[in-house]
Parts: sequence; structure tokens; C-alpha cells
Amino acid sequence: MNFRPMFSASLTRQNERRRRIENTAGGGRSMSVYSEARKVTTHTLQEMKRAGEKITMLTAYDYSLARLVDQAGVDVILVGDSASNVMAGQATTVPMTLDHMIYHAQCVERAVDRALLVVDMPFGTYQGNSRQALDSAIRIMKESSGHAVKLEGGAEIVESVERILTAGIPVMGHLGLTPQSIYKFGTYSVRAKEEEEAEKLIADAKVLEAAGCFAIVLEKIPRDLAKRVSAALSIPTIGIGAGPDVDGQVLVLHDLLGITMDFSPRFLRRYLNLAEEIDGAIKGYCADVRSGDFPNDEESYTS
Repeated sequence: MNFRPMFSASLTRQNERRRRIENTAGGGRSMSVYSEARKVTTHTLQEMKRAGEKITMLTAYDYSLARLVDQAGVDVILVGDSASNVMAGQATTVPMTLDHMIYHAQCVERAVDRALLVVDMPFGTYQGNSRQALDSAIRIMKESSGHAVKLEGGAEIVESVERILTAGIPVMGHLGLTPQSIYKFGTYSVRAKEEEEAEKLIADAKVLEAAGCFAIVLEKIPRDLAKRVSAALSIPTIGIGAGPDVDGQVLVLHDLLGITMDFSPRFLRRYLNLAEEIDGAIKGYCADVRSGDFPNDEESYTS
């Protein structure tokens, strides 16, 4: 497959992004909440919504990439249960355990200086049992030093949300397509296209806000609905496949970088094609070793 046309267009977009970055990080937004925040907190995100500044969020699962993400200025790093897909090769997020999530969060936390660190609570650790939810959230906070947890669902999990909040642990909500419920939905298609489901989503968002969530992820819902939800809430909304009218955006890092190339939803914008770059690098290494070119004299020690 020839990716050259994509890279040509990508270079043009990269030049445009560089100009936007200069305006964002430099004088263009010198008094913005984003540029003033040395450490992002839940309060920072609230202030960004009030100021009309977009929130950036990306996933990370290991120290090396998390360090790069944090240094690049992302506001929120999500240790997502999507690690099940991109790190472990599972078909769904359901197999992730609490121990898995804590391990990944520990790795990421060591790399983070500025971003707010949010950790997904995995399937089976909070649904239907608020006491278990509190115990699970406390383990995440104590053992990983994360800053907040994220739960999927609406009114059906509000008791767990409220109980976690009693311990002073910030909670991010997640509505729309909720991957932990994939066996219930049976498909990863767009959610809440019908009015009944859309009205329930709006009601759930208000319930989560009233319970004390500091932000809500809206995944794969119509952009008009996401706009309605964002306007109805005082807390930030962060979209993935929810259009441009939310308060921020999140993507899976491996998708953004073009490491995972077998997943191409409409909402995804790839900023690199690392799969091709890595493939070329490894093939080059193998060719050099087999030909005897690596290591050469400069790459060898002398007595």
C-alpha cells in the first residue's frame, strides 16, 4: 500500500499545526488557562471550560510514551482499559483486571509531571456494588498515585460514583458507546441516534453532574446531541467521535500515531504512520545484521 499521498497531505497539516502550536504556546494565548497551568487539576479543566479553551486528552499505558505525551503539553492522560486492545491484543476491554490497570497506571504516573492522570476502572470492579467500587478506586489511588478514576454508565452506576466521591476521589463519567458493555450492544456503531436513547443520555449526564463528576467522556454519538449535552452541563465534556462542539477531545495514542493500523473509524485522525516507519527500521536492522554491516568499526569497542 502506498502511503505517500497521505504523507504529503499530512505534511501540509503538520505545517498548519506548527503555526497553531506557536500561537497556542507563545504569545497568542499568553494569559490562557492552558498556558498558565503548571499542574493540571480538575479545577483547571473547569476553568478551561469557562474560558472556552479546548481540553486535550490522550491515552498512555507505559512510561516511555507517557513521558512524551506529558512533555508535549497534553492536559489529561487517560490510562485506559483500551490497553486490553492495543497492549494485550484482546478483542474487547472486558478482560482487563484491576491489577492490570494499576500496573499500567504505575508506569504512566512515573512519567507525568503536568497532566491530570485519570485511570479507567475496569469491568466488574464497580457495577452493582458500590462498596466494591469504593475499594477498587481506593486501590487505584493508593497503589498507582493516579489523580482520578473513570467509570462507564449513567444512572445505573450513580451509587458507585457517589460512594467513591465520599473518599475524596475525583470521578470522570463516560456515556454513549461504553466499550465495557459491548456484549449488551452487540456492535460498536454510533449510539443515541434515536430520540429515546438521546434523552436518556442527556438525563444520565445531568445525573452524573449532580452526583459530583468533574467531567464526562462522550463516545461515538451524533454531534448535535453532544452539543446539546455540553451546553446543558457546567462540567467539561470530552468527546471521541462526538464532533467538535464538546469541551475537549480524546484519542487512543496508538491510533493517533499510526501504530495500530487495523482500526480506522471515521472520527480518527492519524498524525503519523509509525507502523510503516517501524517496519522500515526493523527491516533495515535485519538487513544490516545479515550483511555484516552492523555493527561497524565505529559501533565496536577497541581494547
